[in-house]
Amino acid sequence: MPAEKTAARGRTKAVERVVAELRRMIMSGELLPGQQIRQEYMAERLGVSRLPIREALRQLTADGLMSHVHNVGYTVARLSQAEFDQIYRMRHLLENEVIAGLPKPDEERLQHIIGLNAEVAAAAERLDLVAMRLRNHDFHFAIFHLDDRNLIIDEIERLWNWAAPYHAVYLFSPDSRRAVLDEHEAMIEALRDGDNARLAQLMDQHRHGSETQLGLILGSGPIARPS
Repeated sequence: MPAEKTAARGRTKAVERVVAELRRMIMSGELLPGQQIRQEYMAERLGVSRLPIREALRQLTADGLMSHVHNVGYTVARLSQAEFDQIYRMRHLLENEVIAGLPKPDEERLQHIIGLNAEVAAAAERLDLVAMRLRNHDFHFAIFHLDDRNLIIDEIERLWNWAAPYHAVYLFSPDSRRAVLDEHEAMIEALRDGDNARLAQLMDQHRHGSETQLGLILGSGPIARPS
């Protein structure tokens, strides 16, 4: 393989690794909304040059997880209350649109969704909030992808990305983790019954719980790291 292609592949892998690590840090709450990213520190910590750091930050900005201000730098995206309200309004409309048209899952796909929920529960039990966030995402999008309207589902995922830094903080609460698991079990029963109206109702309840708690976080000023 020519040296140029080998070098390009190496750069791509470095950027992918940095993106994955920064996502993990945001989802775990290690990086909080509004926190500035020091590129030199991140490059040293992750063992890469600043170039993969810059490229990863640009990618995460396009995904909605980072914000960039000229001559200031990159920070973890921080939402205003008005932006947060709009995200949840759009999620309500788009998620309910998808749920209304879901086919009843066959047993194989239902068991896949049940298995993902078991992984959410296992992560919650061992207090691995990064894994809980990731598997929670997989659980919900396995449900959405029972539908084949991928453009709508991609837009839903973009909205989820915008709120991701706040969800990491939300899951520090034992009551919040318990509510997530209880509501997931009820969603699985609605899926098993092919009851899309009930599933939409449960999703609204599920979404409202996080919206209410995260709205309180937004209204309280700068986010403090949980003790």
